[in-house]
Amino acid sequence: MDLHIHTPASSDYHETNVNILDILQRAEVRGLDIVAITDHNTVSGLRRLQDEIEQLEFLEQTKRILPEEKVFLDEYKRLRNKILLLPGFEFTATFGFHIIGIFPPEKPIREIEHLLLDLNIPADQLDRGSDTVGASSDVLTAYRTIDSAGGLAIAAHANSSNGVAMRGFAFGGQTRIAYTQDPSLHALEVTDLEQKGRHTTAAFFSGTKPEYPRRMHCIQGSDAHRLIADPSRKKILGVGDRATDVLLPDVSFEELRELFVSNDFARTRPHRHKAEPEYDFIHAAREEGSNIVQDFHESMSVRGGRLYAIVADVCAFANTNGGSLFIGLNADIRKPITGIQKPEQMTSQLEKEISNRISPPIHPTINVHETSGKNVLRVLIPRGEDPPYVVDDYKIYVRAESETSLAVRDELVNLVMRGQSEVSKRSEKDQVAAQELSQKVPSTTPTDDAPRTGVEVVTVEERGGTKYYTLRDLRNNNVVKNVTQKSARRLWHYALTQYASLPEDKNQVKIKWQDGFGLLNHDKQGKRDRYDFVRKTDKGYRFFFGVTDDGLHGPWKTLVGINEDL
Repeated sequence: MDLHIHTPASSDYHETNVNILDILQRAEVRGLDIVAITDHNTVSGLRRLQDEIEQLEFLEQTKRILPEEKVFLDEYKRLRNKILLLPGFEFTATFGFHIIGIFPPEKPIREIEHLLLDLNIPADQLDRGSDTVGASSDVLTAYRTIDSAGGLAIAAHANSSNGVAMRGFAFGGQTRIAYTQDPSLHALEVTDLEQKGRHTTAAFFSGTKPEYPRRMHCIQGSDAHRLIADPSRKKILGVGDRATDVLLPDVSFEELRELFVSNDFARTRPHRHKAEPEYDFIHAAREEGSNIVQDFHESMSVRGGRLYAIVADVCAFANTNGGSLFIGLNADIRKPITGIQKPEQMTSQLEKEISNRISPPIHPTINVHETSGKNVLRVLIPRGEDPPYVVDDYKIYVRAESETSLAVRDELVNLVMRGQSEVSKRSEKDQVAAQELSQKVPSTTPTDDAPRTGVEVVTVEERGGTKYYTLRDLRNNNVVKNVTQKSARRLWHYALTQYASLPEDKNQVKIKWQDGFGLLNHDKQGKRDRYDFVRKTDKGYRFFFGVTDDGLHGPWKTLVGINEDL
């Protein structure tokens, strides 16, 4: 794919006699499957093409099309069936930074023009195609406008002039962080993707630096301002001269966007025009070695704690920046690859282990890859949206440099604060889901008629054969999720034991009822009375366990025979 191609609609294009059909034909010659037209602050070239095609199709339908027009139309249709043509623009943000916006092929051109107007491109300059437009919108507004419109926001030539990475600048640290880590930015277009070493742009934005924790998808594009490269000026490229290979299940905008919002960084690479050895991303990962976003394990045997070490790494990656685990090989590239036997069985075992031991649930992607004739597992762990993540109910791991370790106090505080921040940033869909969950959790306002001591069992969910409960401690109204029998404190453990002993059909429980308030059990804990209650509501039953006398009020006192006036 080449996602950065200009046409004569850009005022600085080098060849005035070229049209978009010429560009598509050149893209076919270069073997491109996906191209994006990204003129400077305009979509006028695409609009004119669209108008011309609609006119030719009308002439064809009315049988008035000329032979040369028919040839043009047929050739356009043939190429559109072969090459995915994406509409877009290269927007000039405040201070001259360039942002590429790319959209689905069915996106109306007029809607894209309205986006440019929303980004403060003057209406009288909308067809000029100039890369200088005066006071436009800032970089972050551009990202978010493109993203919210369903497009891909890509920082153009991020490491070069007009690039948001601001390479070579001795200032702008916080600005650079904001411009390259914003969640609405999908990828960085860089000019050094084919270079290797720790000084490349991709290495810089690999997620290994504390101030740049988000690993960025890095691609390359030609920024073509002519059909064929200028032989006298090597930096002036033609169509497809700096392309990117992308591995997609289907050639579509939707699959491309899905890849860029994922943390799978193994499905893009610089396109090679000459015959070279097949690219092996696992070999490339070994060359980088263990770091904050990737690690290696030769095996996952239970003996020696190797399986537990993998589970701890998964937890640590989820709590930190996400990352990749490779199982079946050592990080040392000099050591032979051992590989794994029975990959399907090992995948199933690892999925079960992660599900049973890590809470809240984390859903890594596990797949099998072949390298040097051996099968290895790759585990892709996303950065968690509900930290902190815990192994065996109480062990919280984080990733620092190339090591996994238990979190210290300040790290725990940061994880909790991040978890709260993630909740506030949820999408509308997540907010609806959270609202549904909150409806299951009883109100904690003073009007709530629950007892004032004991524990309420709110919900129960089974994952991997283990039951996870949401409890409400009635002494302070705190709601605690992902509690198991193993992790439960003394009073919580009592509540879970009593709840688990109830039959599934609650109508079979022997209950002393009084106006919707029920007594399940009454016994002594030392010298104190202890009660288990049930409350019948329109939505079902609410269960309260371990209630003491000082937690009784109103109808609860009446239920157990205590005079409210005493």
